[in-house]
Amino acid sequence: MRLKKPLRLTAYVLTFAVGMWGGNLLIQKLTGNTVGQEAAEALLNQAAPDFSLPDIDGRMRSSGEWAGKVRVINFWATWCPPCRSETPMFVEMQEKYGAAGLQFIGIAIDDADKVRDFMDTYGINYPMLIGDDDAIAVAKRYGNRFGALPYTVIVDRQGRVRHVQRGELKQESAENVFRKLL
Repeated sequence: MRLKKPLRLTAYVLTFAVGMWGGNLLIQKLTGNTVGQEAAEALLNQAAPDFSLPDIDGRMRSSGEWAGKVRVINFWATWCPPCRSETPMFVEMQEKYGAAGLQFIGIAIDDADKVRDFMDTYGINYPMLIGDDDAIAVAKRYGNRFGALPYTVIVDRQGRVRHVQRGELKQESAENVFRKLL
């Protein structure tokens, strides 16, 4: 009898673990996360799409104005907690690596007044572009098929996509990419 209880418990634990793993795969398939990741990764080593969007002051800005720099293009919103979390790191990194040719570019999918207040609060020191449907269309062209926020794309000096991050970008990961590109 003693041997049966541990075996039964092991069987329950294994069944639960396999069920969780299978359930996770099913959820990814149903929500498109697997396809979304594939779309993002398909952009790697490809030419970054050109775009034009208005900045926080309403002036049209083109992605071509930062040609020759390592560009960190970050799609975000003020209401997005991970977006808010990574912003101070972006400000710090723009200060630290800007002279070496790194250029952060924020693309806010949000209200301009809220973004302006956010920029003042966080001391954002990099260009901020604004857009609703137009910004979402740009994000999709950059592989963000399902509108994940934050969504960050790192483009090398030659204009090729070198890194795509769905979700919050961590400093260690970012600096590993920058070291190779700067």
